[in-house]
Amino acid sequence: MNLKTSFFDRRAKTRISHDDLNAADNLAEELLAAIPTVTSRPIVFVCIGTDRSTGDSLGPLVGTLLEEKGMQTFYVYGTLDDPIHAVNLAEKLKEIQVKHGNPYMIGIDACLGRVKNVGVIQVGNGPVKPGAGVNKELPAVGDIHITGIVNVSGFMEFFVLQNTRLNLVMRMAKTIANGIYLASLQYHKQSWLELNLKWMEEENAN
Repeated sequence: MNLKTSFFDRRAKTRISHDDLNAADNLAEELLAAIPTVTSRPIVFVCIGTDRSTGDSLGPLVGTLLEEKGMQTFYVYGTLDDPIHAVNLAEKLKEIQVKHGNPYMIGIDACLGRVKNVGVIQVGNGPVKPGAGVNKELPAVGDIHITGIVNVSGFMEFFVLQNTRLNLVMRMAKTIANGIYLASLQYHKQSWLELNLKWMEEENAN
């Protein structure tokens, strides 16, 4: 969980209201514009958080929903069954690097913000920094990041997290997961087209 909102205010590329009718499509479009060219690097989503705090469960909820969808093109780490949190974050990141080599990582985390921005999903350049708002030295995660503003910052943050409505967090998680899944379908299609184009070019060259 990241309680430091100013980082995202500086770095966010776009903000999407989770209940917008085109929210998932818009998120997919942002992701496809940011991730590398097809087949260049493994695409890995690192969903950060814990189910021990309602407000901080956004990441593992997204991870679980994506795991259930069975994506073929993207890799997902951090679920309700196997969460990635402050205690195991560094270890999990090392495991991901060993398994995937040089992955392109997207960090997903919950954050707190202004009242008017609660329910907003942010897609930004650079990593998410878990624990920055509570002075924890944790590794930054991601070449880009997705964050969801689940509640209001500024006073008794941990109490606020514990009392965040699960309904809101679940709706935001579904929007994020649907957006990522739509991106994965388009990415798979692009990959298939590019591979076939490359094959045709090689055949013509011979």
